[in-house]
Amino acid sequence: MAPIVVRSDENFRTEVSIRSHTVIADEPIQDGGTDEGATPMEILTGMIGACVAVTTRAYARRKQWALEGITVEVELERFKREDYPAYTGEAPYVHEVRERIQFEGSLTDEQRARLMQIAAKCPIHIVLENPVFFVKEQVDQGLAAGEASPL
Repeated sequence: MAPIVVRSDENFRTEVSIRSHTVIADEPIQDGGTDEGATPMEILTGMIGACVAVTTRAYARRKQWALEGITVEVELERFKREDYPAYTGEAPYVHEVRERIQFEGSLTDEQRARLMQIAAKCPIHIVLENPVFFVKEQVDQGLAAGEASPL
């Protein structure tokens, strides 16, 4: 995947440049933002739903199934570890993603069930369900992203 460039100059309004597209992230006015875009957490949550829709659409298209539309409603909620009885690990927080998926079209019950299985295999699910490591590098002012600093 090509690098995605994120730039924020003042306040919370942030431009996310993805190939030839720009997504605006911001915070609500009551939180000090200008509300020119969704919050980063809202964008992340929405992209989970988008990934489910794209993944299931691609599968149905490959199978030539009569999938006419997909609606995915997604909610994300954070819990403290001790407030989530089903979790027995050591992480301080548990994040629960709830998805309500509606498939429209003349599909059989078996096709709908298979699409639900495929939805669980979308690439974002795979990223979020497996360990993720963040590798951070501070770049000196004046250096372009990806440009190595002289030794």
